[in-house]
Amino acid sequence: MTMLTENQLHFKDFDTLVDSVVLQDIHAWADWLNIERRLSAYTSLNYLLDLRAFCAFLRREKDKKVTRSILEKCAVADFRAFLVEQSAKQLSRATLARQMSALRTFFRFLLRTHVLENTAIKAIRTPKKPRTLPKPLQEDDALNLLHEAIKAQKEHWQGMRDAALLTLLYGCGLRISEALALNVGQIGEKTEALVITGKGNKQRIVPLLPIVRSTLLRAIKEHPCPTTEAPLFVGARGERLNPGVVQRQIRRLRAELGLPDTVTPHALRHSFATHLLSAGTDLRSVQELLGHASLSATQRYTEVDQAQLERVYEKAHPRAHLKS
Repeated sequence: MTMLTENQLHFKDFDTLVDSVVLQDIHAWADWLNIERRLSAYTSLNYLLDLRAFCAFLRREKDKKVTRSILEKCAVADFRAFLVEQSAKQLSRATLARQMSALRTFFRFLLRTHVLENTAIKAIRTPKKPRTLPKPLQEDDALNLLHEAIKAQKEHWQGMRDAALLTLLYGCGLRISEALALNVGQIGEKTEALVITGKGNKQRIVPLLPIVRSTLLRAIKEHPCPTTEAPLFVGARGERLNPGVVQRQIRRLRAELGLPDTVTPHALRHSFATHLLSAGTDLRSVQELLGHASLSATQRYTEVDQAQLERVYEKAHPRAHLKS
């Protein structure tokens, strides 16, 4: 299923929530996110889901379909009530912050296109995201995860697929969406680097380690339909693999290996960065490999490395537990 089809399905979900005019506004906004803002398909889809949640809230509160007039007259109290309702669902502050970002983006678009203006949303403070450090895997745990992936599937080709995908995430530091967007034709016997399209459609070149390339080539040999334009990673029905399938498989693997809940597909990307820095790779190079727009995003990994050193010191140094 393509992301366009998924978006169309979510547009249908708006039918009972908004009138036809607002539905057209939402279609135009979605196109603007994808074409002009160049947001990733994953982010655009999440923004649509966030807007749908807000429209569902307004539909219940106003007891009728949402119109432009209702959107224009939304007061500070309406936005705050929506946040309270979402908070009651025990959503994370990061999710709440993203929801408000989606709404602000939507209302800014309506203002830019001279549809309507709502100043109340400017008075709403975005919930602050908790500042947390990335949680990488230990090197042994990462390697055990890759080895176990082959045995965890009933179908051999699916086990090879999972092992290749996880090896790619850990060996190249890709986001799950970036890895799943690859096609078979991008991997060859002599491929030494991948051209990766990341957030904002920005491209970067990522070196392909020989072990990663050989794992991918073995998976391609087991691929159900390894044509050049075929998705590199496919599901049981031959469609491009869904991130949710990968996340479920990781949950099963970490349960079997006794790994913590912090072990996710994205944790392999964290592990890639942290282990490179631990081995002496300079920060700017890691930034380029990860595709971070700013160095500050990459600097978090130096804090992880420092925290790990401090834990090792506390555990191993003979004077670490002496009181001053």
